[in-house]
This record gives sequence, structure tokens and C-alpha cells, in this order.
Amino acid sequence: MSPAAPAPDRDPGCAPYRDPKRYAWLLSALFPLTVVWHLLRFEQTGWLGWLFITPLVIYGVLPLLDALIPLDERNPPEAAVRQLEGDPWYPLLTALFVPLYFGLVLQGTAVAVAHAGEPGVWLGLVLSVGALSGAAINTAHELGHKHPAWERWMARVALAPVAYGHFFVEHNRGHHQRVATFEDPASARLGESFWAFLPRTVLGSVRSAWRLERARLAGRNLGPWHWRNQCLQSWALTVGLFGALTAALGPWALLFLVLQAGYGFSLLEVVNYLEHYGLKRATGPNGKPERCRPEHSWNSNHVASNVFLYHLQRHSDHHAHPTRRYPALRHFPEAPQLPSGYAGMVLLAYVPWLWFKVMDPRVLAHYGGDLRRANVQPGTAWATQTQTPDAPDAPASPPAHP
Repeated sequence: MSPAAPAPDRDPGCAPYRDPKRYAWLLSALFPLTVVWHLLRFEQTGWLGWLFITPLVIYGVLPLLDALIPLDERNPPEAAVRQLEGDPWYPLLTALFVPLYFGLVLQGTAVAVAHAGEPGVWLGLVLSVGALSGAAINTAHELGHKHPAWERWMARVALAPVAYGHFFVEHNRGHHQRVATFEDPASARLGESFWAFLPRTVLGSVRSAWRLERARLAGRNLGPWHWRNQCLQSWALTVGLFGALTAALGPWALLFLVLQAGYGFSLLEVVNYLEHYGLKRATGPNGKPERCRPEHSWNSNHVASNVFLYHLQRHSDHHAHPTRRYPALRHFPEAPQLPSGYAGMVLLAYVPWLWFKVMDPRVLAHYGGDLRRANVQPGTAWATQTQTPDAPDAPASPPAHP
């Protein structure tokens, strides 16, 4: 699944490579501390605005920085990849996020219980703590792809507060196999709104993870309800955490934990939505999808979102090399590029007519107007165009979405 490597930006010679973002990655690892401070300031001052700084940063500041900072298309030299992979600084940063995040969840839950019945406070808390739960899934994504067992276990622990432990199974063994195909619940289709995609991917991912674990355990002559089922293990971590906090703080704690988790995993799914929207791997002569190539993921070189998300926006290289650490991920010029970073694209995805207006023409341009090559949602105006007799020869034109 490895695409041809782009040429390195410069010859590293004999000098060690210096990652230009080496210390910028701290912004993501330490982000939970800033939210902790916001919650402390709210408790000290009573000013509700402290609870809305985090969503303001995510939905306002990051898109603005992405627009203002020049794109960064630089790639590390291929000779420097081993150096980056072996540098303990990078796994330390992702691991550091996890205990800080757990501290935030505990603090946020306590504050929510103390202000039970106050809608404004709860809205700010859900948006702030839930945003970090979404970021925690991204951190778990980075940890979960690595070979060391301790990183993979930390990934599963990080997924407990957001109640999405099955992601560890489905993403690694499901999505990476079926990406950019009609069968993948995490690959959005042309003409499919985010609000239609959300229930499909949430339910489809749970079902897929369960099937994958059932098949794995059957190969060991074990039933799906065996304690070795990784879905059951991960869900048990969530039940244990939620149960302990509910026992300690009362039923309001459970309600808050559920709400922040729901918002948190919705952030993961809106990112899933934009990563492969409308893109499809062609079917080969053997009836199986072709190898995943850079053309099958939407990419972005916007700096602020990339730093915040550990280079997740260099998604093509991630699918080619899932175990490669984030500082070594590369830009491929042949990959389709998003008009903004993920932070800005998330806002577009929430408004379907605007998303379709911006992204559907880009999907068409990517495939030269040939809808047969796109991943099209049945029942949409795009699907109707693919069924017309002249569809194979005539370039498609954007339909009028409701």
C-alpha cells in the first residue's frame, strides 16, 4: 500500500535532521492543561466565558491561523525517518496527553455536578471537555497504530472516557482495509451529508468491530463473549470509569460523562467524514479494491490544524504507513487537497448545503467529471446522474441539493 515516495526537500548530509515543529507538538500534548486552567478560572471568578474559550479556539482561532499561516509542504528527508521514529520525544508527547486528559475529565465532571441544573455551565463544560475527548481519540489513533504494547494499551485507556473503545479494533483492522470503498462505514460518499453519515458510521463501526473480534476469537476456538474480546475489554474500562465517578459524585456525573462522550466521538466522526469524502478505490480484475494510494484521501498542509492533530491531515501517508510516527508523515502532491485545515472543514461539514457547494465540485474535478469513479451515495442527485444513459461519456454537473 506504499505510494512512491516524494523527493526529499533537502539532502540531510551527515547532520542530524532537525524537525521544525519539534516543540510545536507540545501545543497538542499540553492542551488539556489549558482547559483545566479555564475550569479553575471559572470556579474562581464565576465568569461563564471561561468555559467557552476552548470551542472558540477550535472553531475560530485554529481556522483563522490556518488561513493566515503559509502552507507547509516540506517533507522530512527519507534518511531522517529512522531518526524520527527512534526519538523518544514523540511518543512521550502523545503519552503525556493521556493522564492530563484524565485529570481534565475528573475535574470537568466534578464541576458539572457542582453546577447541576445550570444549562449554560453544562453547555460550556460539554463543549470544552468533549472537545478534548475528541482530541483524545486522535491521540489514541496515533498510539494505537504503534508496535510497542504499552502505546497500544494507552490508546485503549485514552478511549475509555469517550466510550469509543471499539475504535481501536475497527479503525486498525476494518477501516484501514476498506478505506475509500462503499462498504467502509467510515468513508463518506458523494452527496451524503454529515448528519446522514453520522448514524451510519457510528452504528456501522460498532457492528464491524464486533464482527472483527468475533472472527478473531473464532479462529482461537473462543466465543465472542470471551474476556479476550477487545471490544468487551474496552467497554469494561468505560463502564468501570463511569461507574466509579457516578458512585463518588452521584447520577449527574453519569449524565455529564455521557454527554461529553457523545460530543467527543461526534468530532472523530466529522473528521472521518471529510477525510475520504466521495473518494473511491477502483475494483481490480480480481474483484478486490486496488491498493490504497494518495489519491484516496483528502489532505491538508495547513499548519495550525496539523500541529493540533499530530499531522493527521497528511492522511495519505498515514494509510500507506500506519505505524509511521506523526513527524515523519509526508505530503504527496498527487493527493487531493482540502481548501482549509480540518478545523475549518468541520464547520463546513455541519452545514450540508455549504459543504456540497465547496466539496462536490472538487470531487468531480478530481475524477475528471466521471462519477463512475467516485463513491456515490444512493438516492442522491449524483446517483441519478450515474444511472442516465449518457453518464459514462458526459461530464457530470453539480446537482441542486436541497
